[in-house]
Amino acid sequence: MELDEKKYLYLLLLIPIVVCIFLFNMYWKRRKQLEFGDLEMVKRLSPEKSVFKPVLKITVILLALTCLIIGLVNPKIGTKMETVKREGIDIVFAVDVSKSMLAEDVAPSRLEKSKQLVSQIINNLGSDRIGIVAYAGSAFPVLPITSDYSVAKMFLQSMSPDMVSSQGTSLDEAILMSAKYFDEKSKTSKLLILISDGEDHSEGASTAAEEANKLGMKIITIGVGTERGGTIPLKERGVVKGYQKDQNGETVITKLNQEGLKTIAKATKGGYVYGGSTKEVLDYIKNALNNIQKTEFEATQMAEFQSQFQWFIGFAFLLLFLDIFLLERKTNWIKELNLFNEKK
Repeated sequence: MELDEKKYLYLLLLIPIVVCIFLFNMYWKRRKQLEFGDLEMVKRLSPEKSVFKPVLKITVILLALTCLIIGLVNPKIGTKMETVKREGIDIVFAVDVSKSMLAEDVAPSRLEKSKQLVSQIINNLGSDRIGIVAYAGSAFPVLPITSDYSVAKMFLQSMSPDMVSSQGTSLDEAILMSAKYFDEKSKTSKLLILISDGEDHSEGASTAAEEANKLGMKIITIGVGTERGGTIPLKERGVVKGYQKDQNGETVITKLNQEGLKTIAKATKGGYVYGGSTKEVLDYIKNALNNIQKTEFEATQMAEFQSQFQWFIGFAFLLLFLDIFLLERKTNWIKELNLFNEKK
């Protein structure tokens, strides 16, 4: 089940407000009755007035209001699960989340730009399956291979340098972790899209890329940043408090290393593209995917979601219609039963 318009859930706050207004009104009426005179005398003057009916009326109104709000939210229920056959490839996005990716030589920052690029690439995919890896000094599996793009983008937006305790940039760790996502026995084409500023603090990236090539992986690298470089801001609650410094107390200038990224891509007969222009990246990836052989695989997914708002709206109007006939005087046949021990 999914909720189509979650923003309307805030309207549920109206329910306790209505209850408070009802209780205050009941209190005010009782107080006025006490000012008028003896309560027993007041009851004798209005013998047909029911104590139970006002409670029943407010209950019906609250149920109707709840149903109207749920109707506005529009819950959707998957009618069935079915296995559909798709044709595509398996893609792993390896996103650099090291502190150097916080540099703002590319707006809004290298990391945010990387997220935007990955999100746009996902939007342009068809039936491919995707996974996500985060890496800095070590690699961290974020999302296994899936065909659920909405979940992938949700995990993507949560990525930050805090995900990986070991800082630095180890491209070899990213490649090796990504390789574990793929089934060696599967004939499905395997593509790793590695996004980074190319500042590699390890020495095994080329070797790892060669091993990936033996496994049938193709690597496309995307460079994010500028060769002129930029500082790494240290922020608290969005406010810059200073800049990253090295062991000598000098401000760190982090620069894009395109050559390192090109070397990794070349080892797997892949390719490199600069990430400065989103359109150029999308065009490059599109052309690359068109030249990769697609294979057929099965993916189980929810086939169809159907809106259920009409049931709640209909029930709400039925309750409101019934409320018209709920008068505050006693009902004769209920009065005869005397369920609430009211004096006749």
